[in-house]
Parts: sequence; C-alpha cells; structure tokens
Amino acid sequence: MSELRQALAEISAIRTQVARETQFRGYGPRSTAATGALAILVAGVQSIWFKASHGDASVFLMVWVSTAVVAAGVSAWETYVRTRKVHFGFSREMIQVAIEQFLPAMVVGLMLTVVLVRVAPQELWMLPGLWQLSFSLGIFASCRFLPRPMFAVGLWYLVAGLACLAVEGGPHEFSPWTMGIPFGIGQLFLAAVLKYGYEDSVEERHT
Repeated sequence: MSELRQALAEISAIRTQVARETQFRGYGPRSTAATGALAILVAGVQSIWFKASHGDASVFLMVWVSTAVVAAGVSAWETYVRTRKVHFGFSREMIQVAIEQFLPAMVVGLMLTVVLVRVAPQELWMLPGLWQLSFSLGIFASCRFLPRPMFAVGLWYLVAGLACLAVEGGPHEFSPWTMGIPFGIGQLFLAAVLKYGYEDSVEERHT
C-alpha cells in the first residue's frame, strides 16, 4: 500500500512539473476584454452619477471592490471552462499553477487595503495606484508560462500605478478614472495579448 501511495505521489509530482513547464492557455480573451469594458463603464457611471461622493472613500471602495468581485467571477468562470477544454487531462494542475503564480500579489493588494482602511484611512487615495502595482506583480509572476508580450502588460500596470500615485499625491482625491483608465486599457491590452499570443504560439508549433 505504501508503494502504491508513493507511486501516486510521484505521478502527481510529474503532472505538476509538466504543468509548470507548459504554456497556460486557460485565460479567456473575451472575459478579459469584458472586464476592461466594465472598468471603463463603471468609471463613467461613477463620474456622472456619483460626483457628490468623489471624496467619500467608503463609496469608492464599495464601487470598485464590487466591480473587482464581478470581474474576477467572470474571468474565473471562463478560465475554468476554457482550461478544461484546452488542457484536457491536466486542467486541475494547470489551474493550480496559475493560482500559485497570481494569488500572492492579489493577497498583498487585499492586505494593503485592509491595513490602510484600519490604520491610515487618510491615505486611502493611494489604493488605485497600489492595486495596479499589485496587479503588475501578479502578471510579472505569471509571464513565464504566458505569451511573451504579457511582459508589456505588466509594465503597463506598473507605470500606471506609479503614475496614479504621482498624480493623486497632490490633491489626494478619489477619481474613478484612476481605476477606469488603467484597468480599462490594461485589460483590453491583456485580452489582445491573449488572443493573438495564443494564435502565434499555435502557428509556431505547426511550423
């Protein structure tokens, strides 16, 4: 029985290693583009109908945390469905590796939010920039098993996050466009990289 468990453990380790060395093709361009469009739409709605609440941190957090949850749910569903089709037989391992690469950066972003809300609420204006920096770290960590141009997407979020911190460092205001523009453009850029990067990798394998 112990030999059987050892054999199963070795097979699981081999499958995980194969997953780590395989390009992950589970992220869906459609859901990613939809999250970019959602970010722009929410920023537009908030800038028009919630002008009076631009300085209210609680409203800003409620709107964008809710938007992030919806976007994550849409992306996670397509990723799950797509991975089961594209990585048939290795879907569980591929999803596990993807989560291992991206989740730490998201946890850091969440912890930064909690700490600022509880300890330094006067510094909450920094959150859009910090969220973008956290997102960039997640993308950089995932670059090695995604299409090569993904590095440029991570660079976009890095520059956008630093720019938000620099621009908002003076007025310390909550502008919905500090979220709508970086994440809107960034997610549309990410969707394009996924769509055409996956197609290029398929062509390379057939040549």
